[in-house]
Amino acid sequence: MTAKEAKQRGWDEIDIVFVTGDAYVDHPSFAMAILGRVLEAAGFRIGIVSQPDWQSCEDWRRFGRPRLFYAISAGNMDSMINHYTAGRKVRNDDAYSPGGKIGTRPDRATLSYCHRAREAYKGVPVIAGGVEASLRRLAHYDYWGDNVRKSILLDSKADLVAFGMGEDAIVEIARRLDQGESVKDLRDMRGIAYVAGASETPPEDAITLPSFEEVFSDKTAFAEATRIIHNETNPLNARRLVQYHGNQAVVVNPPPLPITQDSMDRIYGLPYTRKSHPSYREPIPAFEMIKNSVTIMRGCFGGCTFCSITAHQGRVIQSRSQKSILGELQELGADPKFKGTVSDIGGPTANMYQMQCSRPEVEAVCRRQSCVHPKVCKLLGTDHGPLIQLMRDSRNVPGVKKVLVASGIRMDLARLSPTYIKELAEHHVGGLLKVAPEHSDPGVLNYMRKPSGDDFEAFTEQFNKSSKKAGKKQYLVPYYIASHPGSDLDAMIDLAVFLKRNGYRPDQVQDFIPAPLDVATTMYYTGLDPFTKKPIFTARKLRDRKMQRALMQFFKPANYFEVRQALQETGRHDLIGDGCDCLIPSRPPKEALIQRRKNANAAVKGEYVHTIPNGNKSKKRNKKQSRNTTSKGYRPERKETKRP
Repeated sequence: MTAKEAKQRGWDEIDIVFVTGDAYVDHPSFAMAILGRVLEAAGFRIGIVSQPDWQSCEDWRRFGRPRLFYAISAGNMDSMINHYTAGRKVRNDDAYSPGGKIGTRPDRATLSYCHRAREAYKGVPVIAGGVEASLRRLAHYDYWGDNVRKSILLDSKADLVAFGMGEDAIVEIARRLDQGESVKDLRDMRGIAYVAGASETPPEDAITLPSFEEVFSDKTAFAEATRIIHNETNPLNARRLVQYHGNQAVVVNPPPLPITQDSMDRIYGLPYTRKSHPSYREPIPAFEMIKNSVTIMRGCFGGCTFCSITAHQGRVIQSRSQKSILGELQELGADPKFKGTVSDIGGPTANMYQMQCSRPEVEAVCRRQSCVHPKVCKLLGTDHGPLIQLMRDSRNVPGVKKVLVASGIRMDLARLSPTYIKELAEHHVGGLLKVAPEHSDPGVLNYMRKPSGDDFEAFTEQFNKSSKKAGKKQYLVPYYIASHPGSDLDAMIDLAVFLKRNGYRPDQVQDFIPAPLDVATTMYYTGLDPFTKKPIFTARKLRDRKMQRALMQFFKPANYFEVRQALQETGRHDLIGDGCDCLIPSRPPKEALIQRRKNANAAVKGEYVHTIPNGNKSKKRNKKQSRNTTSKGYRPERKETKRP
């Protein structure tokens, strides 16, 4: 991380400078650790510039001029999602920063980092990657600006964007540049996006998407672009895409092929220290949560419309061998600081380990968006046997007392294996098990590409029986999403009644956040299903989103008035009172009145993404009001911010 550390290793120059928005943690759950280690294993010298001061380019010059290129990443998350809530308010912490401190990276970090790299040393190739660059490689809707933005390639001026999981790509880039090829020569690589100049002709085999100008001005064109993009995500048959931005063409090559089991084993078998950099004096929350976890697979064939995992990691499951996983568990067990509990063995989904299509020749031509929706594909291999064996073997590793499953369970798959549910309930649940039914309304679940509510109820029954048989009191923690496209107040009220009848009181509520490139984001922005072009209801107003959120926590006195408003607007007066299904009493509790008084001024305070439109006019108006600050309704704080 410093020139001094480089000299201690005997390095007189750095080959690749990796710039990241996250704190540097040498653990395989952090992208910069994996990419740094695979480059090191390939013989390259890597300098990590973690959370640099973007106000100048001095941090980019820390190691001198990099011999090969700058590798740029905003971090493990999109920087805007990292910074802002669904209500567009600034988050109170950053899990990827020491002490959870906020403000350690800029908004749209990839742009700032690429610009500083250009400024630091002219002529050094700049390669952007990571989640933020991957999901913004084409024209996309940006929730925080409420507009359609150009490809990140044009805004960042990066030479290339390496999208998806980048181990193979970054090593190939390094080797080819080291052999004297130019950055333009790399345009033939899979998983690469680039801008063809005005005088260049894009590849003839590319599918042409609606242009930036078209998707910017026409929501139907935006929906059509989304349909095409997501139909070209299977790396076995995906075709090259091109999207014009004026006279420039953004070219997106087919996604990278899934990595093999041997490659997975090699990547996760590198000598990670599993520690944060010693320069940090405060713990890094994200690391504290996952430091004793073990990744067993990557990818997801669920295809949920609100999730970016399939778009980034791919829908083909890539699994490590049991030998590799058990070897990592043995290393954990031998660590004297390890307390004996493995916090998770899983991945994006806990129970997709080693599941593959049973007909490779069909998989090679398949363009299905999800292997499990609207029902589980008959060609999908759903055998939980290898995972069950892994779970049993993991419990016998010396030094390991408990192995938990904290990753989300895909319930429709788990129900196909009563033995898996039995093993899970008896040995791998620490009292609470996370599941993600997401909603109870059939229409909303269909837009999400999630299984029906019957799956959740049937899984709950199986899990409770297995827990009781094992003599354990264990509970499910269901996750639900408010304000997802298709979810109106009626749907959320039905969900609230379902929660009450089943005794669920969610501690946390997920507000739908439209992330770039997601199918659900297109639904939110256009009001259309991109595959059918049929209209969909979307809760776009902050007022509506707050009511939906409040309905999921109807039992909290602070939400009383918003829940009451929602029930009155929908004519559900039957749910106000003392009946067994009633969500709130007829009279507000004392706590609700106190909370409403506390929130009276706080509702318009706080930092928001957007400033006041027509700010000059607002200043003139407030200047006049300031002559008589006792005028009715005058509140000085209103001139500071405005609800988005």
